[in-house]
Amino acid sequence: MKTSRRNFITKSALAAAGFSAGLTSMAKANNITDSFEGSAKINAAKKTDAFRICIFSKHLQWLDWSEMAMVSAEMGFDGVDLTVRPQGHVLPERVVDDLPKAMEAVKKAGSNIFMITTAINDADDPLSEKILKTAASLGIRHYRMGYFYYEDDKTIDENLNTIQLKLTRLAKLNEKYSISGEYQNHSGISGTGIYFGSPIWDLGKVLKDINSHYLGSQYDICHATVEGFDTWPVGLKLLSRYIGTIDIKDYQWLKKNGRWTSEAVPLGEGMVDYKKYTALLKQFNISGPISIHYEYPLGGAEHGAKRLTMKRDEVVTVMKKDLETYKSYLQQNGLI
Repeated sequence: MKTSRRNFITKSALAAAGFSAGLTSMAKANNITDSFEGSAKINAAKKTDAFRICIFSKHLQWLDWSEMAMVSAEMGFDGVDLTVRPQGHVLPERVVDDLPKAMEAVKKAGSNIFMITTAINDADDPLSEKILKTAASLGIRHYRMGYFYYEDDKTIDENLNTIQLKLTRLAKLNEKYSISGEYQNHSGISGTGIYFGSPIWDLGKVLKDINSHYLGSQYDICHATVEGFDTWPVGLKLLSRYIGTIDIKDYQWLKKNGRWTSEAVPLGEGMVDYKKYTALLKQFNISGPISIHYEYPLGGAEHGAKRLTMKRDEVVTVMKKDLETYKSYLQQNGLI
């Protein structure tokens, strides 16, 4: 009746292994969305990519891959948020051939592509799968999705149900390649309509209902502040568990032609409370790759121009200043 300590440990380990294998088999048998292996990759990426500061390559489209990589590294960025979309650094139809080349150029400069920005919002589009498969094969674990908009002839519930169905299909495609798709909250109205995600609660609801490790938020504090100047912390808390990547920029309100509008300004010169924001990142345990955006006048770089109307050195100096400003906020809270 006596069992040696060694035998006990051995039997316990075997039992645990059998239990784990049983869970895995059960998950597969019941077609559970969240695969253990893929979740592990996503969780590992979160630790590796935490607070890696990238430059949104839209603002360096006046440079080819190699120059973009060298300039971003020289400025002190940890990596690049690469545009893989129409008119981007990598065109979607060229992704299989060109994304590996772009990655090679970035790594040669001592940097990395921690995230890509795409126009993906349809899992049935053949280009969507090509982009995700290629990106995942290169070790990229985050991508920004395309936008959805509210349709005026539908109720709010009808809009959310339609968007949720599309995002559910994308979550399954993301799972196939162990890559996380993240939706950026964007303020205001475009020519297509009001952005889904601008109120924050709608994005939080859909992400909660889908409940997938492969679908999340690319949180933009600037757009969140535009929509909720005093109340954005509530939205941040709501989305905190889903935030995989972060966008950074600043703004101020200006009156033009009798109408108030938000206008981008250099980081730290606008209305975003970055001291409070970075403190809450720490409090809510939010991390992930960061993409710095430059949307104020910068010789055309703000619009993704291929040619600049400012001197190259002047543009680089301004970009580097925003980077140093944001690093200082993170350092104040011990995040880097």
